[in-house]
Amino acid sequence: MAIEWDVLRKRHKQLSDSLANNQLDRAEREKLQKEYAQLDSLLLKHTEIHDIQAVLDDARKQVQQETDSEMAQLFEQEVHDLEQALSKLQKELDDLLYPPYEHDNRSVFLEIRSGAGGQEAALFVADLLKMYSNYAAKMGWRATVEDSSATDLGGFREVVLYIQGKGVYGHLKHESGVHRVQRVPETETSGRVHTSTATVAVLPEAKEVDILINPSDLRVDVFRASGAGGQHVNTTDSAVRITHEPTGVVVSCQDERSQHKNKAKALKILKSRILAHEVEKQQQHERSQRKQQVGAGMRAEKVRTYNFPQNRVTDHQVNVTLKKLDMVMEGDIDVIIQALQEKDRQERRDRAIVGGVG
Repeated sequence: MAIEWDVLRKRHKQLSDSLANNQLDRAEREKLQKEYAQLDSLLLKHTEIHDIQAVLDDARKQVQQETDSEMAQLFEQEVHDLEQALSKLQKELDDLLYPPYEHDNRSVFLEIRSGAGGQEAALFVADLLKMYSNYAAKMGWRATVEDSSATDLGGFREVVLYIQGKGVYGHLKHESGVHRVQRVPETETSGRVHTSTATVAVLPEAKEVDILINPSDLRVDVFRASGAGGQHVNTTDSAVRITHEPTGVVVSCQDERSQHKNKAKALKILKSRILAHEVEKQQQHERSQRKQQVGAGMRAEKVRTYNFPQNRVTDHQVNVTLKKLDMVMEGDIDVIIQALQEKDRQERRDRAIVGGVG
């Protein structure tokens, strides 16, 4: 159903008139101001689009009418630039009409764990860690390893990457799920391709107001940290395991030498895991209301296949296949991320109602 802009303009005028009333109480004024600001942003963006569309239409006519080849090229370039600008404005309008999830602007804890495949799966975890770290650097985000469990051959049984920045969860939330790798392991003498897996969980960073935890609901165990080949072995009980008994969520941290620091890290990750569970429950409820399963972050779902012999990567959520796996593993995952964001945008359109019209 098309947006009825005349209806929104009329409502915008009503709100403006209402806000001029000095008799409004504070709560009602705040409510009306919030609605007014939303509609104001929508109408301004709609006007921008209308204006640039008019300029674009004129430029297209100029291209058709121009007989001088050099001038025609200039108009063609102008048409291209205007089309790019219009596309950007349309996406911005979509985000106003169909707002992203409230957690999309958060930083994240990205947990990667080895699955089927033994040492090869652990090495794949290390590859994914490098891929996401490089992507974070490209985006101007800060990525730090919060906790890890290394293997003898340079892989990881599990690793927790903390990525700080604006919009991180909105970019990476669809990375959650099973990632499958197909390649010949270095230890394979016959050249046979093996299939291994790793699981990725993307947790929006929890704020204090999101998750309130009763200390009596926590069981805290301490133990000696250990690592591959005897690395990071402490002579004191510095490693910490925290269990949130009402939900059964368990987090362990051992990378820090200090028990206090490990406990603080573990508690932070614990809150984010609980928040992620709540977010997933909310999204599953919305999907069930629409009677469709869209696969947003379901943990057991195979989301991507990395085929090294064919230098190919396929994302199964959006059916995107790229023949540049070598570049993807260096963090060049923009095409996949953008396709997933467009899918997310379309899902928001499907579930949104703006001012009674959709």
